[in-house]
Amino acid sequence: MNIERRSRLKSVILVASLAVVAAGTAEQQALPREDVVEVPAIGNGLCVANAFQSNMVLQRDKPLVIWGWASPGEKVTATFAGQSAQATAGPDRFWTASLPALPANASPAVMTIAGRDRTLRLENVLVGDVWVLGGQSNMEFEIAKVDDGMLEIASANFPEIRLLTMPVGKGFASVPSFERLHEWSDWSQRHFRKGDWEVCSPETVKEFSAIGYVFGRRIHLATQVPIGLIDTSIGGTTVETWTPEHVMRSIQGKETKEKMQEWQDKIAAYDAQDDLKKRLASYEAQMAKLAKEGKPMPAHSQPPTDLRPGPAVDRNRPGYCYASVIRPLEGLAVRGAVFHQGFNNCFEGSAGARMYRQVFGGMIQSWRAAFNDAELPFCIVSLCTAGEPQTLDHFVEPMADVGALIREAQYQTFRDLRAAGDQTIGYASSYDLRKSWYHPQIKIPVGERAAKWALASPYRLLGTRDADDYWLPPTIEKAEATSGTLRLTMSTEIRTRDDSDGRLLGFAIAGRDRRFYPAQIDYLTEGVDGQNRPIQKRNVLVLTSPFVAQPEHYRYAWARNPLANLVNHRQVPLGTQRSDDWLPEETPIKFPAPAGADERAQQRHSANRQRKELQLADTERQILEAKATLERLEDKFRADKESWEKSKAAEIEKALARDPTH
Repeated sequence: MNIERRSRLKSVILVASLAVVAAGTAEQQALPREDVVEVPAIGNGLCVANAFQSNMVLQRDKPLVIWGWASPGEKVTATFAGQSAQATAGPDRFWTASLPALPANASPAVMTIAGRDRTLRLENVLVGDVWVLGGQSNMEFEIAKVDDGMLEIASANFPEIRLLTMPVGKGFASVPSFERLHEWSDWSQRHFRKGDWEVCSPETVKEFSAIGYVFGRRIHLATQVPIGLIDTSIGGTTVETWTPEHVMRSIQGKETKEKMQEWQDKIAAYDAQDDLKKRLASYEAQMAKLAKEGKPMPAHSQPPTDLRPGPAVDRNRPGYCYASVIRPLEGLAVRGAVFHQGFNNCFEGSAGARMYRQVFGGMIQSWRAAFNDAELPFCIVSLCTAGEPQTLDHFVEPMADVGALIREAQYQTFRDLRAAGDQTIGYASSYDLRKSWYHPQIKIPVGERAAKWALASPYRLLGTRDADDYWLPPTIEKAEATSGTLRLTMSTEIRTRDDSDGRLLGFAIAGRDRRFYPAQIDYLTEGVDGQNRPIQKRNVLVLTSPFVAQPEHYRYAWARNPLANLVNHRQVPLGTQRSDDWLPEETPIKFPAPAGADERAQQRHSANRQRKELQLADTERQILEAKATLERLEDKFRADKESWEKSKAAEIEKALARDPTH
């Protein structure tokens, strides 16, 4: 089982009776952190959705929609900052009220929700900017576990930053609110407090998203307005689960339609009684094994008796996490979103990457619709690194990793949206922050990069001239195949991320045989200057390889943990991309499928053989390079020796001429 998928969260009722008493009262809005009382999504009597609590931040400069529940027909008045709005609860108890837009305000204020015989008070409420954080475990990864995280924690005294971590939710049974509870994590083997708005402090920030906190901290320091951060991320999740089910069904791509059919078949085929029978048989076999070995039965061990709901409530069912976590926030006014995900979609091979490409744009637009803003700023943080770093010695085999395809899908979705006129879409690479783990602890620079986009683009605080240079990845404007080279014209001058030895790294090139090799990358040289120095055009790159006589295609940063160091003058990395459309299972060659194998088995068969083919290609290239180096050194040695012998003989001859007795 995938490690991330083991991070299954389950809710536990700690003091259920107190939760029922507290629901819907003023006290429900300001529970102290150490209190273990749970609050249901919808309380009895007059209550407000749990998105609205004491200590929250309301979004500035947008109409504020407030919603909740009361007795059918009950008149409700929401009041804040001298403004009031009235609503009437419908037959389903639901009411909604809209307050006018307000400017930012860092002075704590009180919102009241008044009904027929009860008034709720939400205290210490600020007005500023609210950002939604989305994705899977690398967005969820808490600040206490990252490099230099303890320094960030010790410095986190920001009373105008407010934090909310969303619970996992109820899937398709979710309502327009969420629970406030302690939630169990199988991964961490402990409970985490979820669903409470909290004032940022060294104590409360420890368990919060590292990327999200660093992003919010930087935005707050620059804007000097209150910042609300809502972490909606859940470990082990896929792009399709964060996309509404109806949107998934509307996508016509072959791979997406197959994914939807696969889930439909899986749900239809599930038999809860049969599942229980199998679990019971497994339990009995385990008990028999322990008895035979003379080992004691585990404490509290009991045979299973429950009927499980099966794949219908799997967190990666298309639309499930959207329904669980985003739907309870629908209608909330927010400033924007930052999304970091992709790891779990790597397990579906190239077909999964094609599905990602079909789905991702629709997911982004769905989130914008959820928060009632078609131009909602949305920053894509590309897939993080994992596995051993790609090197020049071990270069070609890592190119088979599907992670590069997911990263390409993310980057191309960004490029497509921007080309269509979307000026609020953002992008931040993370592949160059190299770490050999699927949870790389280098998170602080990722949060800073997302903040750089926000401050340069939606906020326009990094200067009005060339502000996009601070975050916008350089692009390849033109690719030309010339005699033995590929010439790439870039949107800006290119340099290396570090100047350790000045080598430009990251491109691979291939000819029609589909065999990629690491490219020698040089700047185009055109003539010399007045001092006889070569004139380099640093926005034009020339790619060559002694192993590719006629290069036709390129790939850049094409590995899960790629060797690539090209940036613009603001140190913004070039995005993962390629010029070919070759399938991984057909590059460099297509292997015949084993007889009777299904599609998944065919993919595994092909992937294994492609890797072996690429391993041999790496080894063969190193042998040829070593031979070429040896020949070059031998030629140099012979020339140097010949020159030295001549020089030595001439020197001796002159000495003898001066003094024959020498």
